[in-house]
Amino acid sequence: MKNSFRCKCPITSALDILGDKWSLVVIKLMLFEGKTTFKDFMESQESIATNVLTDRLKMLEEFGIINKTKLPNNKKTNIYLLTDKGLALTPVLMELTLWSRDNIQEFNPSLNLDEQLGLVEKNKEQAYKQIRDTYLKHTQSLF
Repeated sequence: MKNSFRCKCPITSALDILGDKWSLVVIKLMLFEGKTTFKDFMESQESIATNVLTDRLKMLEEFGIINKTKLPNNKKTNIYLLTDKGLALTPVLMELTLWSRDNIQEFNPSLNLDEQLGLVEKNKEQAYKQIRDTYLKHTQSLF
C-alpha cells in the first residue's frame, strides 16, 4: 500500500482515505442498504461510475475497511464485506446523517431520513450496536 498521507494530522489522514466523494457512499451502501456485489453498487441510485467504484473498492480493501471474498456456492462473484475497521465508521455515518438533517435539510427537503433517527439520538451506543448487529446478521446469512 502506498503512503498517500499529506501530513501527520489524524483528521487529514482520515480524509485522505475517506474524504473523496465516493468512499463513504460505498460504505453507506454496504452498512445501511446491504449492498455486497459490484452489481449491487452499480444499481444504486448514486450512479457511481464503474472505474470510480473499482478504484474505491480496491482502496477500501487496501486500508482494511472492507474484505473481498467469494460465496461458497458462487466462486465467480466477488462480494465485499465491511471489516471491524469499516463497521467502526457506523458512528461517523450516523453523526453525518444527524448533521445533514439539522443543517442540510433546508436545502434538500427531500432527504431520505429514517423514522428511527430520533432513537439514535436517545441512545447512540445502543443504536450503533443494533446497526452493526443487523449488518452482521445480513452478511452471515449470505454464507
